[in-house]
Amino acid sequence: MLSVICPIYNEEKNIVACMDSMLCQDYPKEQLEIIFVDGMSTDGTRALVEDYVKKHSFIHLLDNPRHIAPTALNIGIRASKGDLIARIDAHAQYPDNYLSVLSSKLYEHEADNVGGVCRTLPARDTVVCKAIATALSSPFGMGNSYFRIGADHDMQVDTVPFGFFHREIFNRIGMFDEELVRNQDDEFNGRIIREGGKIFLVPEIVIDYFARDTIGKTSRMFYQYGLFKPLVNKKLGKPATIRQFFPLAFVLGLVLGVALSIGSLFFRWAFGAVAILYLLLALWFGFKLEKSSRVLILMPVLFFVIHVSYGWGYLCGLFKLLSKKSFQAKVNR
Repeated sequence: MLSVICPIYNEEKNIVACMDSMLCQDYPKEQLEIIFVDGMSTDGTRALVEDYVKKHSFIHLLDNPRHIAPTALNIGIRASKGDLIARIDAHAQYPDNYLSVLSSKLYEHEADNVGGVCRTLPARDTVVCKAIATALSSPFGMGNSYFRIGADHDMQVDTVPFGFFHREIFNRIGMFDEELVRNQDDEFNGRIIREGGKIFLVPEIVIDYFARDTIGKTSRMFYQYGLFKPLVNKKLGKPATIRQFFPLAFVLGLVLGVALSIGSLFFRWAFGAVAILYLLLALWFGFKLEKSSRVLILMPVLFFVIHVSYGWGYLCGLFKLLSKKSFQAKVNR
C-alpha cells in the first residue's frame, strides 16, 4: 500500500495538472491512496480537489488549520494507511512511472529516501518567468544541488525533492518538524543521514516543477530558505551542507567590500573587478542554459537576487537564533 501526501494552499493554478499526473500513474490503483491536506485555501483549490474526491474513492481531502507544510505532512502521514509514503508538491507534475520506479529504487538501493530530478519550468510564458526558471536550474545559482542541476546516474545525496519513504522511518526518527515553516525536508533528510540512513537521487525520474512567477516571490522564497537554515543546523547539531554558506559569504563580502571601498581607491578597484567577474560569470552560466538575449540580460539580476536573499535570510536567522527570537514567519507562495 502506497500513500501519497500533498500539502496544498491556494494552488488553484496548479492543482488540476498535479492531480491528473497522479491519476496517470502506472502504480496499481487498488494499492494507492492520495491525500491532499489543505491549509484552508481561500481560492478555488478546495472545490477542485473535492470534485476529484467525489469521482475517485482513493483520493481524500483533509484540513490543516495551521496552514504550514510540515503540519500538513504530519496530518497526512498519521491519517494514511500505506507501508510506503510519497510526499509530493502541488507546484509539480509527475511522470507516469514516478511512483512505481521510486518504490522499486527504494528497495533496490536499500535507501531511506529516494527522489527524482526537478526540471524547473517557467510559471508563465514571459521573459521574467523564463529567467527565474533558468536561474533555478543553474549551478551558479544552486551550487551542487544535483536534484536541480541534474545527474547522469543514481547517486547518494544529501537531499532530494519531496521524498519517498518507508513508513517505519517516521517511527524511527520522528515526524516532520513543525517549527520549520521552510526547510522541513532538509532537516528531515539531515536526521536520516545522522542516523546512518541513505538518500538516493534517481535521475531517470524527471519532475516538471513550476517556479514562482515573479522576482519578488522568488526573493521571498529564498529569504525564507536562508532564514530557517541556522535553526535547521542547530537542530541537527551541524550544517547539513557546505553550499549553504556561499550566499552568506557573498552578502558579507558585499558589505565588507562597500565599507572598505569608501576610503580606499585600491579596494574600490578590487571591488569593481569582483563585481565585473560576477557579472561575466552570471552571463556565462545563463548563456549555457538560455540563448535568448532578452532572458540573458536578466540573469545577473536573478542570480544576485537569489544569492542576496538567501544570504540575508541566513544572517537574520542567525540573529534570531542568537537573540532567541521566534522563527514564526508567513510563507509567501
